[in-house]
Amino acid sequence: MQRLSGLDAFFLYLESPTQPLNVCCVLELDPGTVPGGYTFDRFREALAGRADAVPEFRLKLADTQLNLDHPVWVDDERFDLARHLHRVALPAPGGPRELAEICGHVAGLALDRDRPLWEMWVIEGLHGNGALSVILKAHHAVVDGVGGANLLAQLSSTLPDAPPPKPATRAGSAHPLQIAASGLIGAMLRPWRLAKVVPATALTLAETVLRARGGHTMAAPFAAPPTAFNGPFTRHRNVALATLDLDELKAVKKRFGVTVNDAVTALCAGALRQFFLDRGELPGSPMVASVPVSVRGRSDRPGRNQTTWMLCRLETHIDEPAQRLCRIAEGNAAAKAHAAAMGPTLLQDWTQIAGQTMFGAAMRLLPRIPLSDKPPHNLVLSNVPGPQEQLYFLGCRIDAMYPLGPIIAGAGLNVTVMSLNGRLGIGITSCPDLVPELWELADAFPRALKELLNCDPPDSP
Repeated sequence: MQRLSGLDAFFLYLESPTQPLNVCCVLELDPGTVPGGYTFDRFREALAGRADAVPEFRLKLADTQLNLDHPVWVDDERFDLARHLHRVALPAPGGPRELAEICGHVAGLALDRDRPLWEMWVIEGLHGNGALSVILKAHHAVVDGVGGANLLAQLSSTLPDAPPPKPATRAGSAHPLQIAASGLIGAMLRPWRLAKVVPATALTLAETVLRARGGHTMAAPFAAPPTAFNGPFTRHRNVALATLDLDELKAVKKRFGVTVNDAVTALCAGALRQFFLDRGELPGSPMVASVPVSVRGRSDRPGRNQTTWMLCRLETHIDEPAQRLCRIAEGNAAAKAHAAAMGPTLLQDWTQIAGQTMFGAAMRLLPRIPLSDKPPHNLVLSNVPGPQEQLYFLGCRIDAMYPLGPIIAGAGLNVTVMSLNGRLGIGITSCPDLVPELWELADAFPRALKELLNCDPPDSP
């Protein structure tokens, strides 16, 4: 068995009927490359041949009332692919809006915790012809953004007829007494872990105060302006999709001497500014985004979620796009330095200390906090690097890819960006009870990129 890390378990405890914490990836596929031609049965056989090579596909949760620590992962000895693979037809005319409507429905469905926490939806009739779309969905306890990209890579190849990889090592099973006994050991170690993390936290707080005096910190929590996306939401989800040329974004990066993440942040800021200007609701202060930062390779902590977070100002109140980008780049540099000073494992260490009882108490307290008046942040913004080569998903050529992240209390908007083979796929997730129409925001992204392409750095003649 494998014990969930505190951060992995955090996403289990944070989930509620109105807050399913699913990570999705939407693929547009050309099935014309499938050896022998596409049929759903042939697609299912190809998936079955690769399922054993993906450990996440065979792991399910196990727990007992005597367990004082987080749940464990064990093999699903009754694994049945039919319970995870679904097939639907896309309504006519089979365009992006019809696809996004199904994506929103799928994203809002909670996964069955008695089975491995993933599912795949095959959607036939894309663009009104033989093209396909596939939605791959997994719980956030199973994968973070980079982990989701890695999972997708295990189902893809650079050749349409590549042989399936070798089966992965199984996690095995666990007896309830074994889960309880190892959980007792984990609970007994918490005071020792607390004694280690408190001094590190105190040092971080002291350094944050010093940085704040010099204006070199990330954005402060609960300082974001209220927007239409910052209110209580239901379990329903709406989705919008956009795609852009990655080379054009890199041209902005090169001209301004900033990073790709800076350019993506400025792109999102420009789209949000235009969206709220059109609604007559542009906040007078900068919107704030929570940005997950991968710490893979910099952390020796266990778990499938290897991330920390930083708060970034989007500078949406600045009218001039070049000045807005430069201010964003400066703010991102300060936020990165601040996050680095905090250490890559501080978040993981604190979640490792908290047990189910503490998380449960926090979850009962959270709904009583008026998050819509002074939201901790306005949205979650994630940029996940993807492969820059032509890939085939179970034999089908991947033509486009759109990531979809979950929305969480206090911020009913998630914008996730992922690159693939020269294109930038943008997935936007919200709740229709907050903002019924998301396509106006999706349509603002191409305009925001054009705006950045047509402006010059402030010191240019």
